[in-house]
Amino acid sequence: MYSTQTTLYERLKITTHRFHPVVQFNPAKEKLIQFDFTENNNELQEIDFDDTEIFCKYINDLLQKSNAKFGFGGYNELRTLYKRSNIFNSNLSENINAQSVEEPRRLHLGIDIWGKEETEVFAPWGGMVHSFAFNNNFGDYGATIILLHQLEGLPFFTLYGHLSLEDLQNIREGSYISRGQKFAHFGKPEENGHWPPHLHFQVIQDITPYKGDYPGVCKFSQRKKYLLNCPDPDVILNMRKFIS
Repeated sequence: MYSTQTTLYERLKITTHRFHPVVQFNPAKEKLIQFDFTENNNELQEIDFDDTEIFCKYINDLLQKSNAKFGFGGYNELRTLYKRSNIFNSNLSENINAQSVEEPRRLHLGIDIWGKEETEVFAPWGGMVHSFAFNNNFGDYGATIILLHQLEGLPFFTLYGHLSLEDLQNIREGSYISRGQKFAHFGKPEENGHWPPHLHFQVIQDITPYKGDYPGVCKFSQRKKYLLNCPDPDVILNMRKFIS
């Protein structure tokens, strides 16, 4: 039995060995590498992230150089690359000479798994389709699916961003997705918000009032609030331990 004070992360951690892999990865034969999108990565200063084709080449070169199937990481990471999209800067003053400039959104709340277009995505736990949407802005999620799960009476949500647009064609809100069921794929840039192919995977405790969307990036000043509501997704993915 869980106490009423047990956090979502603690409950998920107890269950971590029972979650189905979200992507197919064989650590005995395949390689997983860490990606760093913070200001500590000097390579980022040379990349034009506004150009999706250049961005894609950068990601593909990193994977090929390391002979890795996936790049991995990003949870609680303060990222510089979000300057590429206005959706992360929409709260900033339009007056560049203004004395008071609001804080941009730069802190990443999910884990990104970077890999090949059409990589299959599986449900880690049984649940219902809570909502889905095509968030079709530059730098946004693109095709997005959110699942609602129950863990011994505790509801929680998993968000899958940057999917293939085709994945939204045959699903319905309220339909059941079984543990281990293939239900999505990594989308191509023109369908995934103009990013290199990858999956944004996020765990959410309280999603109200969002449908088909939820912030995947927050202001650093709101870090504590959002990380409490969005615990480390590796408690479900169980992949970080395989990083080379």
